[in-house]
Amino acid sequence: MMNDSGESAREPARSWPAVPAAHQAPFVREGLWPHQTIADRAADLALSRPDDPCIVDDAGALTFAALWADAQALAASLRARGLVPGDVVAFQLPNWREAAVLNLACVIAGLVVNPIVPIYRDAEMRVMLGDAVARALFVPTVFRKVDHASMAARVQADLPALAHVFTVRGEGPDDLASLVAAGRGLPDGGASARVAVDPMAVKMVLYTSGTTGRPKGVLHSHATLGRVIGQSGAFWGLKPGEAVLMPSPVTHVSGFANGLEMPLVMGTCTVLMESWNAQEALALIARHGVVGTVAATPFLVELAAAARAAGETLPTFRFFACGGAAVAPEVIREARSAFARCAPFRVFGSSEVPLVSFGWPDDPARAAQTDGRIVDYAVRIVDDAGNDLPDGREGEILARGPAMMIGYTDVAETAKAIDAQGFFRTGDLGVRDAAGAITVTGRKKDLIIRGGENISATEIEQVLAMHPAVADCAVVAMPHARLGEGVCAFIVARGAVAAADLAAHVAASGLARQKIPERFETIPALPRTAAGKVRKDQLRAQIAQIIAAETLPAPG
Repeated sequence: MMNDSGESAREPARSWPAVPAAHQAPFVREGLWPHQTIADRAADLALSRPDDPCIVDDAGALTFAALWADAQALAASLRARGLVPGDVVAFQLPNWREAAVLNLACVIAGLVVNPIVPIYRDAEMRVMLGDAVARALFVPTVFRKVDHASMAARVQADLPALAHVFTVRGEGPDDLASLVAAGRGLPDGGASARVAVDPMAVKMVLYTSGTTGRPKGVLHSHATLGRVIGQSGAFWGLKPGEAVLMPSPVTHVSGFANGLEMPLVMGTCTVLMESWNAQEALALIARHGVVGTVAATPFLVELAAAARAAGETLPTFRFFACGGAAVAPEVIREARSAFARCAPFRVFGSSEVPLVSFGWPDDPARAAQTDGRIVDYAVRIVDDAGNDLPDGREGEILARGPAMMIGYTDVAETAKAIDAQGFFRTGDLGVRDAAGAITVTGRKKDLIIRGGENISATEIEQVLAMHPAVADCAVVAMPHARLGEGVCAFIVARGAVAAADLAAHVAASGLARQKIPERFETIPALPRTAAGKVRKDQLRAQIAQIIAAETLPAPG
């Protein structure tokens, strides 16, 4: 769309829903939100610790001073290209240092970031960028044989608001390196691009993994993200100058917060991994004296196995926070025994409520058996009617705290998800104990209702995970002609394993007979989101198709 001067006519920017004042009042009253953005902190660190490493990747180390200078220059170039405070800048980047530069540049210029994991393709990109009304998009030219630049061009043709597609580690004037160089060439090096930013303003729109349907746009402010990073970093004992390994995608809430923003909140250094490799992780931990990480559970299993095989105990490594999917207690116990000092533990949270629990690093038993100590959140466990349940009773987990999202991009979705008291309905089932630990027992929608009886998929999965031939597993509901729903287990096996052996293993565990899967399906790998969550919607659809095909009448 062009205006009379031949320039692109500007589409209206996205307006964000107002947050009910009652939801914010307690946190404002108690002064729980930080009054600084990461730009404020980055400016201080660039002066006080200019030569200390902030971000490390395959290309080397980026110091606090270099990060600040590059981000200022990029902010100036984005402003010169017509972006104004409040515009949305999306990026679909791997774990590269440029993501940190871009994120900080957006805060300096008052822009809203929209991280998108690199696994998404045209259809998902159109939905997310369209809903956010993104004004600019940064992509690699080609990454893992996917031509992201061409995909971005296709998507841009359908989105009038998407005025700019920029590349990273490419060539030409629209590449991030060229934008930084142009900004550095300004008389003030880009310093004038910095604007005053309200920490309470929307900082990020992040789309959920979509395990149950259409992705929802989660809105966070500078204050909510700063709160969870500061609180979790302090709880885990992180100190300025210490290194944290980040193999999780920086376009997911965990990698974004603990990878891109943790250095500017806690003064730490992030060691980025472009892709996970346990042997490479061992080398990076040793080389940089890494003290901990936040990553998916399979990474913990593989790192522990690699450490044993190499005879490495990783003496600097203190913690491994894992979550995103059900974690069997034995996984935590076995991993702990592989390291000299590392305390692996389970954590619980989501994009909407990052880190409701921070783990239990100082108690091996609770670290293995629970999903950690509730910190910084008020938590309710409720029944189907919304009535509070006492400790020890299973129900849906509701959480409210100063790190929770300020809402969804869709007001109707926010109204469904947050109750009148400001509690977010997580959709997870769990139990709280008297010590303040929470244990997630499953997803509310994962319940298998077999002949009127509720069956927890997580409970069965934890038993199956103990079988030596099971490398990974997921239990879902399947259609059942008589009972409505039956129990189906998808298995990723180590070698050959018979269904009868797996059924006998579940029976021997002491679980009720109704919980023994009626069907076992062996597959090469479980479908997962970028955050490591199993795509159970895909598995349910898959088994439903299989059963439907089996029940078709024979031809002729």
